[in-house]
Amino acid sequence: MPPQLSAGPRPAPGPAADEGLARRLRALACTAPLHDLDARKANLAGEYSVYGMAEVALSAIDLVTLNMDFDTGADHEQIVARLIPRISAQTPHRPVAEHERVARWVLENLINVGSVDRGFRAVYGTFAPDGSYVRRDYDFKLIEEVPGPGGTVYLRTTDEAVNVLVGALDTDVTSAQIAAEVKLEVLINRGRLADAQLAAEQARYRTVQYSESLRRALEATRRNVRAVDWLNAVPDMIAEALDHVADRYRHENAILTNIRKARDETEEPENKRRAAELVDIVKDCIRRHTQLQSRLLEAGPLFRAEQDRQAFATPMTTSGTDLYGHLLAPLLPLPLEQASRVTGAFFAHGTGLRTPVSVRVGDLVDILLTPPVEREHLGAEMPEPDLIATPDDSRFSEEQLADAMRLLDLPADAPRRLSGLLAEARRAGGEDLAYLVALLAVHAASPAVGTAYRQGEGKLLFAVDDGAELDDPGFGGADLIVGTALLDAVGMAADRTEAA
Repeated sequence: MPPQLSAGPRPAPGPAADEGLARRLRALACTAPLHDLDARKANLAGEYSVYGMAEVALSAIDLVTLNMDFDTGADHEQIVARLIPRISAQTPHRPVAEHERVARWVLENLINVGSVDRGFRAVYGTFAPDGSYVRRDYDFKLIEEVPGPGGTVYLRTTDEAVNVLVGALDTDVTSAQIAAEVKLEVLINRGRLADAQLAAEQARYRTVQYSESLRRALEATRRNVRAVDWLNAVPDMIAEALDHVADRYRHENAILTNIRKARDETEEPENKRRAAELVDIVKDCIRRHTQLQSRLLEAGPLFRAEQDRQAFATPMTTSGTDLYGHLLAPLLPLPLEQASRVTGAFFAHGTGLRTPVSVRVGDLVDILLTPPVEREHLGAEMPEPDLIATPDDSRFSEEQLADAMRLLDLPADAPRRLSGLLAEARRAGGEDLAYLVALLAVHAASPAVGTAYRQGEGKLLFAVDDGAELDDPGFGGADLIVGTALLDAVGMAADRTEAA
């Protein structure tokens, strides 16, 4: 017998077990839709290989991020119009219509118009604590379409899109903002205005991301107060955000003073231009922080108002109209003269307002001057329909249904056990009839009393579970008590008279 080899130590989980690698994998997933644009541009009808689609996509994300506000987003057509000059710089000899098509194609692919949920999905792998390899799904979006006032639709970038811009993923907003502004201040003091402009743009993106976190919490509160942790998480976030805004005000004003000083003292035109652009960017950061502070101060009153509104809102007590029970059944016994008044009033209120045919003078003139079209006396010839007989694929026949209804036609004062009904059904019609009786009995466990009452039914089959266990060779569960309940015929007649 050969000696058994001793089991060696289990291999330690690889570097994918590190959360840092998972972050980098998700960061690569967020850039995949941008690379996919360059891979798929060859499928477009025409010669589009000269366009850098990933570059256009980054410009689109940049424009949407900087043009959206706390309450609204960026206008779709405005983003397309601002993308056209960037695209035309790549191919100045191409027509403007082609540049617009490229802009719309890139923007629609960033929204992912062709998918059901307008989102992207990537699959990456990590190691579980036991060393096994696990595949995970990562769902994300880059640009979202959100509704606005008056039926408008705005564009907003997501956290993943902002992270694509600044080159990080799942970074703490507060620490990233402080680091970006410290870096900005150091670069300005050293006179490196080109690098300082990039740092200032990254700081502004982080400000937008911080506002997005607050906006999502407030929107979730308006929908359902219980879905947001207003006991610990949101108050802590508001307190940290207010401290953050106060610190940023001091830093940004100091940075603004240094930029203006550098702009006034430098003699090089390029440095003056970059310093002027930096002044505009930092001013925009101050404006966004002012807006964020006002929203933070309104968050507490908004929570209390939504709590009162949702807690004390009157529940809906109205029910939908039952066309059969409320309209058709009471009208059928009535004379035509009385029934037509009821149906006329119902359909007059149910069809809504009628739009006039001519709303302009030009339309009215066309209608008056157009000669009438001669029509056939009997109308146009109707095509002969091609009818195909529907196959009868029902499991039970009409005879079996009639036999089952006879078995369940019980006296009102003599209910029976389901086990006895099943045994009688097997003797009368076999296993199929027993199965049909079981289906009807289970359906009767939750009878539609209101519907049967409105439709004028005289009696109703019901089933009740009293805890007894069903002893049957083909079925398990509860041995229901099956019986017949008589409905109030006098009440139904009175209701019909009142409805008429």
